[in-house]
Amino acid sequence: MSAPRFRTGTFKRREKRVPGGRRVVHYSKKKPSKHVCAKCGKVLDAVPRGRPYEIRKLSKNQRRPNRPYGGMYCTNCTKQLLKEEARSL
Repeated sequence: MSAPRFRTGTFKRREKRVPGGRRVVHYSKKKPSKHVCAKCGKVLDAVPRGRPYEIRKLSKNQRRPNRPYGGMYCTNCTKQLLKEEARSL
């Protein structure tokens, strides 16, 4: 029987064969949902999907796009926002 903490929907179950030939169940945490644009809700392309301890291992330029509002807004919304800012000056 598995430990009570593994009996929830939080964990994904995967059957693996061990060297002795038995099949055992390995549990792993689910991946978080994809990041979306704060304005239009479109899925962001260059932002990786992973648990915080996985994201922490990436270098800074792999975590998010290296542009203004990178990781917050999609490219189209960023373009519109920068145009509005330039016109308001």
